[in-house]
Amino acid sequence: MFIEIITPDKKVFEGEVKLVQLPGSKGGFEILKNHAPIISTLKKGTIKVVEENGKEQLFEVDGGVVENKANKIIVLVESV
Repeated sequence: MFIEIITPDKKVFEGEVKLVQLPGSKGGFEILKNHAPIISTLKKGTIKVVEENGKEQLFEVDGGVVENKANKIIVLVESV
């Protein structure tokens, strides 16, 4: 899966990942490879990204929106 995490100022992260955990506005959720298409709002919380090599990265966000379609994830956040 390919992910981009973008703020109004810059691209914070992009790359191939195995797993993404997100703070959904109605509860946290996880996206794995071949997940069904989804668009969701995000609340303040932590985005956890596990890269293909197993490296984990955490991003504190103040809310935003995520879209997943055909193993491409775009996360638009207000700030990181």
